[in-house]
Amino acid sequence: MASHHFRPGYNFLGVPPVSVKNADVVIGQVPYDGTTSYQPGARFGPRAIIDASRQVELYDLELKRDVSAKVKIATLPELEIDLSSPEANVEHVARFAESIAKEKKFLITLGGEHSITPGLIRPLVLQYKKDLTVLQIDAHTDMRDSYENTKWNHACAMKRCRDLGVRVVHVGTRNSSEEEQPFLDPKDVFYAPEVPIEKILARIMTKNVYLSIDVDCFDPSIMPATGTPEPGGLSWYDVVALLRALTRERKLIGADVTELAPMPGFVAPDFLVAKLVYKIIGYKFFK
Repeated sequence: MASHHFRPGYNFLGVPPVSVKNADVVIGQVPYDGTTSYQPGARFGPRAIIDASRQVELYDLELKRDVSAKVKIATLPELEIDLSSPEANVEHVARFAESIAKEKKFLITLGGEHSITPGLIRPLVLQYKKDLTVLQIDAHTDMRDSYENTKWNHACAMKRCRDLGVRVVHVGTRNSSEEEQPFLDPKDVFYAPEVPIEKILARIMTKNVYLSIDVDCFDPSIMPATGTPEPGGLSWYDVVALLRALTRERKLIGADVTELAPMPGFVAPDFLVAKLVYKIIGYKFFK
């Protein structure tokens, strides 16, 4: 019988499937954009990132290695969304994150919109208590207490994280409302285009860090595919340099990458995010 070759399955990078039990990294997918207030479409982000990741070269020129050959990556199917309310969906996401935390796996979650982050960090807050900081790389501070009649809007994501008792350090900020200012410590906000790495790390006073990236942190010239774009922004090299330093100086315990709203026929933003996720994995495991 002739030998047949088949394309790899629907997994991040197209690598062979690995069970959660045997994985070093778990890729989660939360295709939710129920509170999007401008351009919808982030619910299609996870699928676009996975599709684009199949084109990412597995050999990392900077790290001089095939990261996927040493780090076992499990890709979960898209999480079923609870559409009954934004709060209910955050609770649903929290239960999912708790199930992965119990397995002691490094979870990177692909959004979807930024409202999912409070649910993702909740089990980590319980695990690490006060020894945890959220590093938010984002054009917005997301510190509204309520927006569009809900406290669980994407614009409230970091305020809900703060309510869990963790510090949030904001990088790439270019927009913040007046009502958010009382909740912000100016020393924890780093405005684009400046990325003073040493000063940022100095504000991260804990050993453990959760990384939350909203792709609108990037300049719209390289990241137009997002729900709430802002003029100006960070470059690829700005963000990669910060992540490199972060993983060298602190312990990264989880991450999410949110707010990619794919543009049909224009795959460059999807590929950027896919490669960014692979860089996070590489930096996490090979300092």
